[in-house]
Amino acid sequence: MINWDHYPNFSRDEFECQCGCGEADMHPDFMGKLQQARTAYGKPMPITSGYRCPEHNSNVSSTGRDGPHTTGRAADIAVSHGDAKRLLSFGTIHFTGIGVKQKGSGRFLHFDDLTAPGHPRPNVWSY
Repeated sequence: MINWDHYPNFSRDEFECQCGCGEADMHPDFMGKLQQARTAYGKPMPITSGYRCPEHNSNVSSTGRDGPHTTGRAADIAVSHGDAKRLLSFGTIHFTGIGVKQKGSGRFLHFDDLTAPGHPRPNVWSY
């Protein structure tokens, strides 16, 4: 069980699965990195998607039941324009996976800290 008191700029509610199951099984290492990025960034980082249960992830993502959000090691953060570039600079320090959606509505940055031994993954991609 994660101790949300260690992450003063975030709350459990922000990371709950959006299907209504109530799960928010975020990984403490990931949350520590996200808190470090938030502290350095110095501005709110609205979470648009945190933990996703496997069933919900399979309904909303091409990654199916095993996507990064199902591990508690990923989050999507609402941000656009100059703030996106600035937050991206902090993200490249702490995270191994960065997705960028900055066109249209629902602009966000995806951060995760997944690794795959022997299988380097893209560091930065766009949606």
